[in-house]
Amino acid sequence: MNDQSSISYPGESATPAEVSSLADEYRLAALLLLENGRPKEPKSRAPFRMVAIHAIELYLNAFLLHSGHDAAQIRGFQHNLAARADLAVELGLALRKRTHEHLHTMSQSREFLITRYVPSGTSLSEINRLQATLAEVAQKVSASI
Repeated sequence: MNDQSSISYPGESATPAEVSSLADEYRLAALLLLENGRPKEPKSRAPFRMVAIHAIELYLNAFLLHSGHDAAQIRGFQHNLAARADLAVELGLALRKRTHEHLHTMSQSREFLITRYVPSGTSLSEINRLQATLAEVAQKVSASI
């Protein structure tokens, strides 16, 4: 019988600065992947989307860790960017209204899962909007840590 409290998760002891630094690497990788996207071929932008969404999630995680939340609570959000963003805003992360709404839209449409598994890529964020959200979250989280 496994005791749930004894399970060790990768990254459990990572500091906010370490998580933010990892997010920086994913953001840089996303920008490189964006260059490989081809016009009128949405599938060619899927790798950018996946890595950009992951970078956003990591930045929000770093902010929440920095604000005193533990890794187990943050893990409980799964890939829900809206829940992370709501809590981060409550804790003082000043996101623009449009960015905050975009994080909600991405969660409601399950963009993380669609990006991973649906080849057609229907109902996804505009590339420019995703870039803007990534840039804002990265800048504001980095400035706060």
